[in-house]
Amino acid sequence: MPRPRNPENKGLPLRWRLKNGAYFYQVPRGLEAMWDGKKEFRLGKSLPEAYKVWADRLAHTENTKTVADLLDRYSLQVVPTKAKTTQSSNQICIKRLRAVLGTAPITAIRPQTVYQYIDKRSAKISARREIEILSHAFTKAVEWGIIDRHPFKGEVRLSGEKPRTRYVEDWEIVECLALEPRRTHGSVLAVQAYIRIKLITGLRRGDLLRLSMSDLKEDGIHVTPSKTASSTGKSIILTWTEELRAAVEMAKFARPVRIAPWVFCNRDGECYVSEKTGRAGGWDTMWRNFMERLLKETKVKQRFNEHDLRAKCASDAETLAHAQALMAHADSRLTERVYRRKPQVVQPLR
Repeated sequence: MPRPRNPENKGLPLRWRLKNGAYFYQVPRGLEAMWDGKKEFRLGKSLPEAYKVWADRLAHTENTKTVADLLDRYSLQVVPTKAKTTQSSNQICIKRLRAVLGTAPITAIRPQTVYQYIDKRSAKISARREIEILSHAFTKAVEWGIIDRHPFKGEVRLSGEKPRTRYVEDWEIVECLALEPRRTHGSVLAVQAYIRIKLITGLRRGDLLRLSMSDLKEDGIHVTPSKTASSTGKSIILTWTEELRAAVEMAKFARPVRIAPWVFCNRDGECYVSEKTGRAGGWDTMWRNFMERLLKETKVKQRFNEHDLRAKCASDAETLAHAQALMAHADSRLTERVYRRKPQVVQPLR
């Protein structure tokens, strides 16, 4: 979950902070040009002054006539509210959209424009991601009163990418957990504990790597899924079972720093996830090394990723409702389409 704000910054707008007696705005990556090329923009010493400078800057985005103008406002007001990794991918999409459609008036965008954009792009999956961003930007344009209706929502039918179908078999998990650690503490044991907890709880990678010791309470593991933290804010409690307790104890034992506040931590006792970038580079390296050993030293020959483990948890749940609850999905159709991968057993006619 996001790091709590310092007391002096509570109540301030997103990305604002008080430093050395003045208010500063932390500029999202890629938007430095809109803030005089600075990564941190000084708004003013007093709060009224800071709000005035902020309002003046926002005023530049009010006169929204082109797609570039709309994307600038979207980058300024919407993108910073998203997760760090999502912000980075959004900015890449916006950069590509600006290069092609930036000079076009927003009133000129039609369903045909979208089809032509995707048709001319060789990277079809990336193109669909970019159109998703463009569509959301136009949804916000309706909300902001810039236009009366979305120009292509509900009128464009794109062939979506097929969901992954990789189902991790039980014997493959047995091979993972049987891989011999080379040290009494360390990466192999940590990854094995991670796999155990993930298969039991179905937690997303970010939520699992951010688990703190304070989340482990008497009635279970308290988690606020990062995807809903800024919207519904709903938490879930994963009640204790003997297997879950054993998996958590294994994770605690594997830590290189026993007194760290995190269930999974690096050699410095810090969380693997960087709150600045949203990335977990150290964990990615551990997982990659583990998978290389697994493919080389065991009977497992087909690589799988952490998302496949989450899908296995959903697939192995007895009911769709239970799987949906574990995945913390608002819509069971997503759970069914993407995460329920276990082959269906069909009784032959005779």
